[in-house]
Amino acid sequence: MRSFLFIVLILISIMMEAKIRKPAVAGSFYADDAKELRQDVRDCFSQCKNPVMEHVQAVIVPHAGYVFSGVTAASAFAAIHPEAEYEHIFLLGPSHHVYLGKASINEGASAYATPLGEVAVDTALCRDLMAKSDAFTYVPAAHESEHCLEVELPFLQYHMKKMPPIVPIIIATQELSTLKEIASCLKPYLNERNLFVISSDFSHYPAYMDAKLVDGLTKDSIMTGKTEAFVNATLHNQELNIGNLATSACGMAPIATLLMMTEKNAGIHPHHIMYCNSGDSPYGGKDKVVGYHSFVFTTQAASFELTQDDKKMLKSIAYHTIEASLEGKKYEPSGLSYMLKTHCGAFVSLHKKGRLRGCIGHFGEDMPLYQTVVQMAKAAAFEDPRFYGVTLDELDDIDIEISVLTPMKRIHSIDEFQLGKQGIFMRKGYHTGTFLPQVADEVAWSKEEFLGHCAQDKAGIGWDGWKTAELYTYEAIVF
Repeated sequence: MRSFLFIVLILISIMMEAKIRKPAVAGSFYADDAKELRQDVRDCFSQCKNPVMEHVQAVIVPHAGYVFSGVTAASAFAAIHPEAEYEHIFLLGPSHHVYLGKASINEGASAYATPLGEVAVDTALCRDLMAKSDAFTYVPAAHESEHCLEVELPFLQYHMKKMPPIVPIIIATQELSTLKEIASCLKPYLNERNLFVISSDFSHYPAYMDAKLVDGLTKDSIMTGKTEAFVNATLHNQELNIGNLATSACGMAPIATLLMMTEKNAGIHPHHIMYCNSGDSPYGGKDKVVGYHSFVFTTQAASFELTQDDKKMLKSIAYHTIEASLEGKKYEPSGLSYMLKTHCGAFVSLHKKGRLRGCIGHFGEDMPLYQTVVQMAKAAAFEDPRFYGVTLDELDDIDIEISVLTPMKRIHSIDEFQLGKQGIFMRKGYHTGTFLPQVADEVAWSKEEFLGHCAQDKAGIGWDGWKTAELYTYEAIVF
């Protein structure tokens, strides 16, 4: 009986071992010794000078040997806070070995092994995705020898304090309709709880300077955030008749999939972090090279800055909105930057000869900033009950002031609230109230008094109501 149980335990052990996906390129793309690998990765991160960024939702990173693209890959991972706690990391890469006409999810592996240890696979989530769409399948051959996901893991293992389970996806098609279906299934997971790692190298095999040209064009297309611009750029590059150019991006499919998920979300913005090509490495030549970019995609809550052009555009939008309304015409703003499409509140104030002529604002984040300015410009000009409507004759005498309220950020301690710099918004049930940042300049209240007055006078929830309310901070950009 004991012998039988012993054999059963051995078989179970073998079955469990078989579910561990062994490294395919340890010892070639990166060191197969744990100590040496850790030092190599540490050296890559030590050369990264870019800062940590908040609210990182996706990165695009290269997947070549570390001596060629290791620092570029590390530069994107370095932008992620080491203590960020993601629920899952979705790894998307292209197939270098098989064509399937769809994506293969590795639900057959319980973990991926590297010299730095094992990383768990969320097999249940893998199966859920496969059940949702025929665009997903599981083909072991798509994963067994594939390097594009594997090479990203040591960077994550080294950098992340808490390594969540992964969802490994090899996209073995470039059919746009299939990519759209894949993106549709994955989009619900594109949020602050998850990280998407998109694995791709860029130009393959042109000469050094040709690679810089092609990779620059591809980079610009990705920075638009538009799938069509990216796909068209890859097609245009092929029409340039550059010698030895095999592709502009081997990861065209996963990059396009990411852009399909992000392009209608004005709150997600791409940042280009670093570029190099294999000709920059002492191990590479200049005649035929491979290009490497790194990108980071963040939500706009991470940083909200309006350029001078943005401010001029918003004032122009307000003016032309009022003018068009007075002339019975329709005005449609164009040439909008990504920041003007961010969902946030704004106030529009009108002054004539130094005196207020109308002021209306909107705190909600239910529409893009430029639309908020359109609506508030109309309201300030024609709906402020304190004044009669602005006329066409006086329009040129009107000075327009806009106060943009940056996207609100939930706080859990008043230590996070900066009195005088930030405004406060509180919500308790159906009761809400706010004080703009400049209110602090008009009174001599402490932080607790500021919150108490807002709770009592604005939200109507009593002096101490803020202590049990949801608190949000924001800033006002006035111009």
